[in-house]
Order: sequence, then structure tokens, then C-alpha cells
Amino acid sequence: MPDAVVLGGSVHPFARYKDGSTPRDWTRRVVAQALADARISLADVDAMVFAMESDHLALQLSPGALLADEAGIIGIPVHRVEAGGASGAAAVRAAYAQVRAGLARCVLVIGVEHAASHLRGRDVAFLYGLSFDADIEGFAGVTAANLYALSMALHMQRYGTNEDDIAAVSVKNHGNAIGNPWAHLPMDISIDDVLRSPVVSTPYKRLDCSPLSDGAAALVIADARWAPATPGRPRVRIAGSGCANDHVRLGDRSEPHRFSAKSKAARAAYEAAGVRDPARSMDVAEVYDAFAGAELQAIEDLLLAAPGQAARELRAGRFSAGGSLPVNLSGGLIGQGGVPGATGIAQVVTLERILSGRYHRQPAGDGDFRWGVADAHGGIGTVCFVHVLERT
Repeated sequence: MPDAVVLGGSVHPFARYKDGSTPRDWTRRVVAQALADARISLADVDAMVFAMESDHLALQLSPGALLADEAGIIGIPVHRVEAGGASGAAAVRAAYAQVRAGLARCVLVIGVEHAASHLRGRDVAFLYGLSFDADIEGFAGVTAANLYALSMALHMQRYGTNEDDIAAVSVKNHGNAIGNPWAHLPMDISIDDVLRSPVVSTPYKRLDCSPLSDGAAALVIADARWAPATPGRPRVRIAGSGCANDHVRLGDRSEPHRFSAKSKAARAAYEAAGVRDPARSMDVAEVYDAFAGAELQAIEDLLLAAPGQAARELRAGRFSAGGSLPVNLSGGLIGQGGVPGATGIAQVVTLERILSGRYHRQPAGDGDFRWGVADAHGGIGTVCFVHVLERT
């Protein structure tokens, strides 16, 4: 079975665009940049996977076909995937599976979202509410903030995590976004700044929440036997991929304070990659921090810290840019921005560049980064995807 390697990729900056540009523009640009980074041409691509969370947000049915056409992609297999906030990660997995199965030798992965600039914020919030259980939660006015807050409140009750711990994630990730040209909200803030920001849904304040963002990302995944070598650049492969789901409603879960499906997906990805001790093996991580507390939950469910210990290790500096396991060096969703169709793709682009030593905010230290893990989910940890990358 062939290895699936990451040849290159790019991100169209996550932001709120008011310049008249649209997903058509962002797609053309990011595809051209990704192909240039991979040092291949469009003629080398023999399959495409497209990710977008919602036709309602884009106001465009069948967006994959349209944007493939805009990018000049004609005459090859094209399909679209959707998994809520993990749509981009689902596209990565679909491309990985095609390469591993021998269905394609070079797959272009594209993710786009147009959620921040052409719809009213309250309308977007309502549509996101329908991505949970629309009948029982969405039409009743339940929002993503309410559900994430409830899950985190239960985590706090069980482990003693506090609002300062949550705010420390926001401070770290906004700060990490400084110097990232793809980032929506680079900010130098303090824990007090976070705690003084308006309450959204206890325990979350405004600065604990990721922004709505527009943007795009593209990635080239290829069969290692075919992939051209790039002189001077280490090769990075997707060593393992995992996916699992959970009950849609928190109340139906036996452990609503954690993301059990994330642990199942992570175990599958680590096993495929041959990683027995992820807490010691992983060198860098990009995790899904739609809300600041969700990063702490993710770190624990990805087996990077023991249950209830992520906050303590965060305070000790382990997950900082200069720590032994930098988490969300990009800024994560909180600092870089939240683009559901593109986030999971951008995470892999970021990790590939870090592992190959060419990220625009390369971690401190000796630069010997071999292993990275990317994590994204849809819903409240409802459908989880985990990818393990290895520099070879």
C-alpha cells in the first residue's frame, strides 16, 4: 500500500473580506499557490476533493463543481465532502484514502468557506445551530457557544479547571497568530483582557471564542512512489488517519465533559502510524479550538496529556511556542480564524511546513521536529478526524 505524502499547500488568509472578492477568487489563488509550492502543474492532478460546510452559508448549491471549474480542473474525478467544522479534515482523509487505495496518484484538496462577510452574524449563528439537532436544539435557539460552554463547565467541575486556565489558551493562541500572514486575529493580550471581555456563554468570554472567517486552503497529497522529490526539502507523509463519531446531543453521552470520539480517532491514527506513546512522540500539534476550553479538552483526548492535566501543563509552558510540544503555533481557530471548509486543510499545510523546516513562524529549539498531529471536529466533538504526520 503506497505512502501518502504531502507535496505542498497554501492558505488564502483567513479574514472578513469586504473587498468584493469571493470564493471564486480565493480558490483560483490558493490552488495556484499550492501547485507552485508542490512544484507540479495542474496536469499532474488526477483527482480532486472539495470541502465546504454549508451551501446555505455560501448561497451556492453544488459549490465543488463550480469551484473546480473556476480553478481549471476538468475531466478528472471531483467530489465534495462535508463534516461540519471538520469538513476540511474530512477532505484530507478522503484524499489520503484515494492515494492509499491506488485510486489516484496525485489529489488536490481544496477547502473554502464564505461565512463572515456576506451574511448577518445572527443568521450565521442560527445556521450553525441547525448543524446540531435542528429539531431539538437549533430551532429552540441553542447555539454552539451554549453547547461548548456546557461541556467545558462539566470539565471544570470534574477537574478543577478554571477561567484563568481557559483565558491562558486565548492569550497563547492570539499571540501565536502574530507573525502569521494567514491569521485573522493576531493580538497581544493578557489574561485580564480575556476575563474582562463580554460574557458569551459562561464560562466563555468573547476573547475565548474563535471568529467567523472567510478564506480558503489547498493541499496536494500524492503517492510517494510517483511524487517528485524536492531538493533540500524533507518529505512529510500522512502516517496515520483516524475518524470516529459520537452522539449528536451532549445529553446522550456518557462523558459529556470530554470528546470521546476524538480519543477513538486519535488511537486509530496513532496505531496506523506506529506511535505507541503520543505524549512523548508528538513534537507539534494543531488542534480544534473553536472555543478556548476545547483546546484543553482536545489535548487530553488526543492523549497528549492525562485527563484534567492539560491546564497545568499549559501553565508550565509545555504547549507554548518555545515548549516541548507547541500547540496551535498558527494561532488555531482563535487566532488564525475559523473557516470550516478550510481549517482541517490549513492545519496539515501548517504541520507540513513546520516538519519540513519552512514555516513562517518556525518553532524555537533545535528544529528537529519529526512528528505532528492535526485534529478537527464537527459539532461538539461529534465527528472527529485526526491525522498524524511524519517527516521522513
